[in-house]
Amino acid sequence: MAHLPLRPLTIAPEHCAAYDDWLASLEAGLADTAVDRNDLVTAALTQIYMPGVELGADTSRFPAATRAVIASLDPRAATLEPEYYRDIDPDQFYPRKPLLWFWQMFDRSALGGNIHLGVRFRRLLAPYVFKRVGENFKAFHFVEVSYGYNLEIGDNVVVHRNVLLDDRGGIIIGDNVSISDYAAVFSHTHSIDNIQDIHNIPTILEDNVRITYGAVVLAGVRVGVHGMVGARAVATRDVRPYHVNVGIPAKSVRVKSIAPPDQVSDFNRPVHE
Repeated sequence: MAHLPLRPLTIAPEHCAAYDDWLASLEAGLADTAVDRNDLVTAALTQIYMPGVELGADTSRFPAATRAVIASLDPRAATLEPEYYRDIDPDQFYPRKPLLWFWQMFDRSALGGNIHLGVRFRRLLAPYVFKRVGENFKAFHFVEVSYGYNLEIGDNVVVHRNVLLDDRGGIIIGDNVSISDYAAVFSHTHSIDNIQDIHNIPTILEDNVRITYGAVVLAGVRVGVHGMVGARAVATRDVRPYHVNVGIPAKSVRVKSIAPPDQVSDFNRPVHE
């Protein structure tokens, strides 16, 4: 099998300088406890989306749609879905809300698809949004997080495009985990009889787990060390260490060749429902 590590790329020095300057200014603002994060995000998004508009300027001359856009650049003028949930912890959520909004609006801008800049931007925000984040975190564009404060991420974690991390009930992600494009990891579930009957259950992805393209991990599932959920699979129950689960609902179909002997011999043991 071919071994294909990532290619090294270079960016023009003048572009690197622009990126470095902008990220450094954001880092300084985030580190300064005297800076209101709502003001910080409003100013940054205004520079991205409406560079000709000064903060606090009279916008009455603009069309209504333009005024609405300008207003929405302020996180205080927008609402996010978790704010409507009764189990939210306001003390933890509202300091993070401006940065969650910043993350989403950055991704929707012309900057969002720039991998070189985008990965660094999200890595900068992550420690202020998540409960815990390790080294070398890499998130691509359109990754969506629900609460943020219930999400724990280890070292060398990669989250690809259009992934949903619903940390309402808590998500713990170990080291060296890869979550592929369009996957979703949930930590809350609804009763089939009453949609307002909600259970928050932590979901755990242990070290070296792979959640592949379009797969879904439901609330309360634990994917064991080196476990893998195949493309488009729906994991409704725990995935054993080193096992590859596929299908709907996902079931074990093989054990990785790197698995220790006890995992290989355990392949045919029934899984506790």
